Amino acid sequence: MTDEDVRKMPRGPVSVGGGGFGSLTPERARVLFMVAARASGITLLIIFALVFGTLLAAGSGLSGASGAISASWLAVHQVPLTIGRTTIGLWPLLPTGLILWLVARDCAKAADHCAAEGDCTPVDLAWIAGAAVGGPLLVTAVCLAVADDASAVVALQPPHTLVAFAWVIALHLLAAVAGVGARHWRDFAELLPIPLPQWLVPGVRAGMRAVWRLLLVAAALTVLSFLLHWSRIGDTYHTAGNIAGALGLTLVSLAYLPNALVDAVSVLLGGEVHIGAGSLSLFGIEGAPVPAVPLMAAVPSGPVAAWWLVLLIAPAAVGVLGGLDCGRTTGDRPTAPWATLTSAGVAALLLTLLGGIAGGELGTFGWIGPNVWIAAILAFVWFALAGYIGMLAARRFAPAPAVEYDYDDTEYDVRYENADYGYADDYYADDEYEDDYYDDDDPGHVVEVDGELLDEPFALDEESPRESDENSDIVDAEVVEGDLPDHPGVDGR
Repeated sequence: MTDEDVRKMPRGPVSVGGGGFGSLTPERARVLFMVAARASGITLLIIFALVFGTLLAAGSGLSGASGAISASWLAVHQVPLTIGRTTIGLWPLLPTGLILWLVARDCAKAADHCAAEGDCTPVDLAWIAGAAVGGPLLVTAVCLAVADDASAVVALQPPHTLVAFAWVIALHLLAAVAGVGARHWRDFAELLPIPLPQWLVPGVRAGMRAVWRLLLVAAALTVLSFLLHWSRIGDTYHTAGNIAGALGLTLVSLAYLPNALVDAVSVLLGGEVHIGAGSLSLFGIEGAPVPAVPLMAAVPSGPVAAWWLVLLIAPAAVGVLGGLDCGRTTGDRPTAPWATLTSAGVAALLLTLLGGIAGGELGTFGWIGPNVWIAAILAFVWFALAGYIGMLAARRFAPAPAVEYDYDDTEYDVRYENADYGYADDYYADDEYEDDYYDDDDPGHVVEVDGELLDEPFALDEESPRESDENSDIVDAEVVEGDLPDHPGVDGR
């Protein structure tokens, strides 16, 4: 065969990859584009509306609109900025939480689309993570360039490029991992060289629930503090001037509300929150100037009351509930409380991340935020010790069924355990089934098989017998039914 004949031979389609996003079809490209662009596009539209609405309401020109939009995008991603001589690193968590929620939601949908076509491979997960990070990085690069140009018009110093990129990559990558891992954590587990222990996933979920419960207690405490200092809230609105100013103060307070909840969690754990040169804890208060916004009216001015120590019951109760969850959903024993320790570690890690994001410099007021490391250590101690007590109570007084989570995280396979073999003695009790249904003395349930061993060659037809099966054994079986009852599962009807 000549080279000319080879070139003329018909060629089949070339395969680029397997299932998932390994082969980038138009449909998969559309899904990845939505991951990269939807959250960023929605965020930019909201920023555009707020910036232009504020400038038009104030009656100022639009010359600084580009710089304000760029600064807003960077502020949403917690990038420290210097405006004039004022450095601001304390940005509200509410906008950041919303954009990260959108990213996590889009990544989860992309993973669902990938799983519908086949198993999610590491290449597929890398495509999703790259799309979640690549789109915001492109917008950040444009905003940094615009901020550099706008520095000649407005008093905005562009931040360090590596710092801005690091914040964007870390936040969006964290959102992508959380979004995909919430639904397809088993795909991540398959990438590990060793199998996951049985207690790991329930322990992680117990730690996340513990943080959520503590945030709810902090929200209730913040509302109570607002009610106790209602008169001070009115004083902050007196400086607003008009309705637009009052509305702006309200929006700023709502945007910073998640920051205040993280600070309240640190106080509940027994730690402290720094407000410039002052501090706040359950054991003492050092006064310092605070920003004149309604949210800061909830900060108590002192002195410390003795009944404040009762609030330490909150982390203890949350830890006990976490231990109860671990005792009910895992096989933890008093000698091996691995799920409880995992829950405490996850809670401490989440509070460390939240505390690091919730704090920062705020101009002349100084650094405002919780003492992250003390809060993390206290969280681990509270949830480990109190969680151990809760786990002992669950194993001793309420031996509830252990739960194994299915792949879709919505159904549960319940197995009743005892201390010895992992199953209750009465789970497979003899009286669970009716004795007369499977009666050994009933001849109607006897099926006899009359078999005869034949030594015949196997052939599909007479013309093409299979020589390899000449010595194969064929069983010619005859089923003899004796007095079978009229039942669909027995007589085949």
